[in-house]
Amino acid sequence: MCRGMALSFLLFFSATLLLLRVSAYNTSAGCAIIRPPKDGGIRYRGLTQEQIRSVQVLPVDYEIEYICRGNRVTVGPNVRKCLPNGTWTDLSHRSRCLLLCPRVWTSLENGRVSSWPLGPPVEGTVLHYSCLPAFILMGRNSTQCNKMGKWDTPKPVCHYDRHYKGKKKLFIGALFPMSGGWPGGQACLPSAQMALDLVNNRTDILPDYELELIHYDSMCDPGEATKLLYDLLYTEPIKILLMPGCSSVSTLVAEAARMWNLIVLSYGSSSPALSNRQRFPTFFRTHPSATLHNPTRVQLFQKWKWTKIATIQQTTEVFTSTLDDLEERVKEAGIEISVRQSFLTDPAVAVKNLKRQDARIIVGLFYETEARKVFCEVYKEKLYGKKYVWFLIGWYADNWFKIKDPSINCTVEQMTEAVEGHVTTEIVMLNPETVRGASNLTSQEFIDKLMSKLGGKNPEETGGFQEAPLAYDAVWALALALNKTVGPLKAKGHRLEDFNYNNRDITAEIYRALNTSSFEGVSGHVVFDAQGSRMAWTLIEQLQGGSYKKIGYYDSTKGNLSWYGNDKWIGSGPPADQTVVIEEFRYLSQKIFVSVSVFAGLGILLGIVCLTFNIYNSNVKYIQNSQPYLNNMTAVGCMMALAAVFPLGIDGLHVHRRQFPVVCQFRLWLLGLGFSLAYGSMFTKIWWVHTVFTKKDEKKDKRKQHLEPWKLYATVGVLLGIDILLLMIWQIVDPLHITVEKFTREAPKGDLDVLIQPLLEHCSSEKMNTWLGVVYGYKGLLLLLGIFLAYETKSISTEKINDHRAVGMAIYNVAVLCMITAPVTMILSSQQDASFAFASLAIVFSVYITLVVLFVPKMRRLITRGEWQSDAHETMKTGSSTNNNDEEKSRQLERENKELQKIIQEKEERVSELRNQLSERQALRSRRRASTVTNHNHSSPSLAIAQSNPRSLAPPPGYPTPTPISDLHPLPPSFGNSSTLYQPDSKISQNNCHTSHLQLLYK
Repeated sequence: MCRGMALSFLLFFSATLLLLRVSAYNTSAGCAIIRPPKDGGIRYRGLTQEQIRSVQVLPVDYEIEYICRGNRVTVGPNVRKCLPNGTWTDLSHRSRCLLLCPRVWTSLENGRVSSWPLGPPVEGTVLHYSCLPAFILMGRNSTQCNKMGKWDTPKPVCHYDRHYKGKKKLFIGALFPMSGGWPGGQACLPSAQMALDLVNNRTDILPDYELELIHYDSMCDPGEATKLLYDLLYTEPIKILLMPGCSSVSTLVAEAARMWNLIVLSYGSSSPALSNRQRFPTFFRTHPSATLHNPTRVQLFQKWKWTKIATIQQTTEVFTSTLDDLEERVKEAGIEISVRQSFLTDPAVAVKNLKRQDARIIVGLFYETEARKVFCEVYKEKLYGKKYVWFLIGWYADNWFKIKDPSINCTVEQMTEAVEGHVTTEIVMLNPETVRGASNLTSQEFIDKLMSKLGGKNPEETGGFQEAPLAYDAVWALALALNKTVGPLKAKGHRLEDFNYNNRDITAEIYRALNTSSFEGVSGHVVFDAQGSRMAWTLIEQLQGGSYKKIGYYDSTKGNLSWYGNDKWIGSGPPADQTVVIEEFRYLSQKIFVSVSVFAGLGILLGIVCLTFNIYNSNVKYIQNSQPYLNNMTAVGCMMALAAVFPLGIDGLHVHRRQFPVVCQFRLWLLGLGFSLAYGSMFTKIWWVHTVFTKKDEKKDKRKQHLEPWKLYATVGVLLGIDILLLMIWQIVDPLHITVEKFTREAPKGDLDVLIQPLLEHCSSEKMNTWLGVVYGYKGLLLLLGIFLAYETKSISTEKINDHRAVGMAIYNVAVLCMITAPVTMILSSQQDASFAFASLAIVFSVYITLVVLFVPKMRRLITRGEWQSDAHETMKTGSSTNNNDEEKSRQLERENKELQKIIQEKEERVSELRNQLSERQALRSRRRASTVTNHNHSSPSLAIAQSNPRSLAPPPGYPTPTPISDLHPLPPSFGNSSTLYQPDSKISQNNCHTSHLQLLYK
């Protein structure tokens, strides 16, 4: 509805503008309205009836159209246009509306009809009839169309004259494109007429018949060809065969001809679609199919050892079909079409895609005009030179790339540079051998006669000059086939002159004769395949120095390649079909591997020394109290972890690819079991200390805890068993194998046509991330738990495991290095040197630190103090070792005694101060005897008690003896109630003088 309203508004607006414009021309320029013809009218475009009545002058460029009533037709100009001088076009020719007479009178079977004047058969038209040779006209030889739309005489007929002794004519309907996209008729029509003249003069070929050509210009346009085909089929005489040219026109003619039982023989159609026998059952052609180029192309690909090609085509049916056929053929030959590009009018994007996808051997399928556009883009993209080879169609003009074309912006020099070295494949259309064929002419004699018939025209400027031999041989193929049918038709009671569009028997005989044709023509040996296409040789040419040079021929019927060996290349030879990619494996730097291996070897040697030391001194009490068996496990685990450094650095440089998975398994098992032994034994120690010494029992209960070694070993065994089970499941379910990582290709210096493809081998499995997640998760939790336990037990001392603080330090070291190394090595996995150096050095450093922290202090203690001698001697006497750590207790008592001596020193100073205060008070009492006696009576019991037990104030053994209490002055009575006497006690409490210290003091 909206569109209708918009259209109505547009018409109204246009009409309004037209009225304004007309009113403006009423007084200036314009054309006066003319009267309509009789029995007709005039259509005024854009004006209504009311507007027509009010307008007298129509503007310049305005058009009117004549309309006739009923079955009348317009004779004369149908449309007139207003000129600037105020007149209408073609006023000298009158336009009339006349009745149309029946068109059936305009054709005569076995005869000819001429019309005057030319045009539709209307009132006044006169037809003249004549019969073909061997036929007699029965009736009047002329008739006229009257005013009633009828002919004034009956239609005559042509009867066969049985007494006729001359030649009978057979008519061939032909469409020669004299203009249009392919003006091949310019040379093909004279060539066909040459052949007809020779055939008609031969007494051994169709002696009773004469071939005559009725031809029109199709302009290589299917629309125009449709109209001309109608005229050929519906006007007399009957055509025994049709000869179209140009693929699009031939497709139309061949598809329609089957309805009239007509054989179609084309001289200039290359579309592969025309080889479809079901669609075109009566079609033949002396021009080979475009697919005939493909066997030659495949042969050249194999000759130059190319296995990868690219294609670019103009989007038309002929090229699409050709490319489909090429794709099937190269697939059978083991050749890959890696890139397939197409374009409609602008090839810029398609050419850029070829460049981006590294196309080297390129097959181009497009017409000549589009070829110039393609190679202008080729020059811009630098898609030419020693690295590229282009395959083009060979029927372009020899100077096609030098022709100035306004649709491109490249110079002739640039185009010449871009097309240099390309290869063309062209159907051999002129026999290269000097052989006289069916026409008794050699190919060179034919060219000479054709040049004289063309009047000296330049062959390069004459359309269809290359295809002219094909048109010549097409006429000869037809003549020889018709000659072959005379005998079989006579045996069946038929004659060629009896042919009509309903007689299938004659058509079948002509089909069989053409299908079995085989003769030497000026274009070479003429023979048709099962699809009616010509089998021919292919000429191979190469553009060398701006001109085409023949480099070989290929006979697809026999598979023979005739090679001249004069092909030239910009480089040293035919280029590669793709950039040569050299695969280069990245291997570990041997300097890094040797350096790290030396450190790992020294670490293993250190582990052996530590293990030997621990085993040799396992009877020493100090070593026994560190759980030597667990330390042995730690040393063995450290050595296994260090041993994993060697397979970690082994790659394809040292072992074959088949042995690489074994190396991968060694890495995994050595690292896994080494970690479980080393870290598991340290974790067991710290876990036992935390379990025993963080309970809320009394310390005396802790000291009585009995350490059972089998529990420690069982804990290590559980951790080791989990690792073994996990690794076995991993190896069985998803074993490790080699994967190759590809990196960005690198261009080496010097050779631009070679790329280096760096590769790196990895140990991997199908679900590598899942397995690593399980392993890292399990061991990560174990590391975090170890850190927590080490922190919780840092202040605990126990004689059962006397090196647990060193174990805690080792756990810190291992945990930190592992948590840093695991993610970093995953990030650096593509950098073999950095990944190996980081992982292996982390292993080496953690092992070194662990061994040094756990074993070096023990060595130093036994060496400096010589404890292994005395302890061994005592063990030999008693037969058993003591579990009491006397030396540790002695050191603890010494520290506590020093603290108590300091406290006692402070008490003595306070006692001295109190003595001074007592002496002062004694002097005061002497002056007050009464109060002094009373006070003396109250204080005497205390003194008596003190004197009676002088040992109660005695200091502990080993401390200086204070002044005896008997030497002191008597204490005043108020001293017993004074709070200052007990002030030092609070000070003692503040100095942490706990009763437990005193107990330890008197042990």
